[in-house]
Amino acid sequence: MAGKATGRPSDLELEILKVLWDRGASTVAQVHEALAPTRPIVYNTILKTLQIMTEKRLVVRDERARAHVYRSRESRRVVVRRLVGDLLRRALDGSTPQLVVHALEQKRVKPDELEEIRRLLDEYGRRQE
Repeated sequence: MAGKATGRPSDLELEILKVLWDRGASTVAQVHEALAPTRPIVYNTILKTLQIMTEKRLVVRDERARAHVYRSRESRRVVVRRLVGDLLRRALDGSTPQLVVHALEQKRVKPDELEEIRRLLDEYGRRQE
């Protein structure tokens, strides 16, 4: 199946995508096992959500085995880039500096994190030259 995913993932869909990105292709039971320690959720909810995600083209389902295996259609980087771009357009009128400021205001940033941000910005700036 080719083509891009449609729509933004819901909070639960994003949690499921994180499991698939971290663990790779997984069955419903494996996704449930990964989410259960931090989020009390029933198996059937995950199954139904994965079916919806398949329709939305967020995941691909491999039906060759008895237990269907799901994988993310797109990488974490592609999905995050799309979500950030959407936020930039919809809420910040395309202002990248405002996005950075709002991100930094969300939690206390450690000095080593600030240094990493500076390094990444410098690296990005060199690539733009």
